[in-house]
Formats: sequence, structure tokens, C-alpha cells
Amino acid sequence: MTEEYPPQGPDTSPAFVGLVLAVIALFVILFSIVMLTNHHYEQKEAAATTQHAP
Repeated sequence: MTEEYPPQGPDTSPAFVGLVLAVIALFVILFSIVMLTNHHYEQKEAAATTQHAP
């Protein structure tokens, strides 16, 4: 099987570049979701504290 698929082929480098870019893209997407969610709940918490203040 190693004769058909050598470990270092012509597409190994682009495959790793694609893998790294996919990981970076997922990190950016997840980081954005976390930041937006935190911002949303900070606003809700601030609004709730101002409504209940005497």
C-alpha cells in the first residue's frame, strides 16, 4: 500500500496548508461566537441591574 501512496507526495504541502487554514478559520469563528455571546449577556445583565436598582 505504501507503493501506491507515498508519504511525501506532490499534494502533501497544500494539504497541510489547508489543514492549518481550516484550524485558524474554526478558531476565528468560535472566538467570534464566544465574544458575541459574552457581549449579549453583559448587556442583559447591565439592563437587569438598572431596572432593579432602587
